[in-house]
Amino acid sequence: MFKHVLKVAVSLSLLSSAPVFADAIIDAVSSENRSVEQKLRDEYRNPQQTLRFFDVQADMAVAEISPGGGWYSNILAPLLKDKGQYYAAHFYLYEGAPGYYKRLLDGFKQKVATQADYANTKITAFHHLKAQDFAPAGSLDRVLTFRNVHNWYMDAGQEGIEQAFKSFAKALKKGGIVGVVDHKLPESASDDMQKKSGYMKQSVVVAAAQKAGLTLVAESDINLNPLDSSIHDRGVWTLPPTLALGEKDQAKYLAIGESTRMTLKFVKP
Repeated sequence: MFKHVLKVAVSLSLLSSAPVFADAIIDAVSSENRSVEQKLRDEYRNPQQTLRFFDVQADMAVAEISPGGGWYSNILAPLLKDKGQYYAAHFYLYEGAPGYYKRLLDGFKQKVATQADYANTKITAFHHLKAQDFAPAGSLDRVLTFRNVHNWYMDAGQEGIEQAFKSFAKALKKGGIVGVVDHKLPESASDDMQKKSGYMKQSVVVAAAQKAGLTLVAESDINLNPLDSSIHDRGVWTLPPTLALGEKDQAKYLAIGESTRMTLKFVKP
């Protein structure tokens, strides 16, 4: 009952956001610089509702962790360009890093160098164990991470996600918020599934954040997908956009859509 009331309250608070704030988010999401392919994913990623839930505002200092090719960056960069500061805490190129790290980082740097929307972007480096100081201590209003927690867990287990959250807490101002979106594994599933499926138990994520001194203040069902069981032969990559099984049962997985995802808001006391 309490969770239901909380979710209703959260939904009402989103609807009552200040018009100027709402317009800035809407403008960023509807930007012509976002490709048609990117906008098609809005159905499952719900960027406008998600950013409003995390209370991201245009005059804030915001870091996005591991932006990769820049799906969310194409929204955050223009949103923060004029009044705020956008930190793109991108891949750290250590010896032995996956090859795609450099490819995506080079592409991101090119975007920052050539696109006006990225005029107020600072590219820094983040790794859950090797590069944790991605912004000055106590400087950020928001730290956002989209579909990354499972990677840290698959690489370094509980320590990987605990160290990541510890670095987020260090970078935040008091009262600052960490926003987390990741593929959600049922609590009844085997813990071992987190090592290879790409899905994470919400309880594990919350425990890591709390150990870093962060407090869970709200959760949202914005990015839940009731059609997704979270149990697939090739984990989350079975579903779109990856479709790891190729043409096998493709219609089935397209009908499911992208994964079901937890959406969590933590505060630094």
